[in-house]
Amino acid sequence: MPQFRLSEAARLLGVSDDTVRRWVDAGQLTAGADGAGRKVVNGAELAAYARANAGAIADPTGVGRSARNRFVGLVTAVVADTVMAQVEMQCGPHRVVSLMSTEAVRELGLEPGVLAVAVVKATQVVVETPEES
Repeated sequence: MPQFRLSEAARLLGVSDDTVRRWVDAGQLTAGADGAGRKVVNGAELAAYARANAGAIADPTGVGRSARNRFVGLVTAVVADTVMAQVEMQCGPHRVVSLMSTEAVRELGLEPGVLAVAVVKATQVVVETPEES
């Protein structure tokens, strides 16, 4: 079972090391010790904690869809020519890039600072794991 040092857990959850230490002290996360005596959190417990405490941003569209991968964020850049455009969004800590027609960009009013929802419906999603260290 993978284990993560408190600093690694903090980085994965987007919080400070001190916040993770407070969660451990409060009993919200359980910490053990690795072979070197450093505090570590079980990977499965960390994943369950991350999922239970994820702060989803409300979808402003109010539209129901079958796609489950929806990322609410701000448009940060638009690069367009006469036919195609690249739209970049910042959705929490995630950068999402979409290619679409320039016509669609105009119709949707996409420009930096606009609130938008990136909807991803894919039959192929690549999942990678880091090399063992």
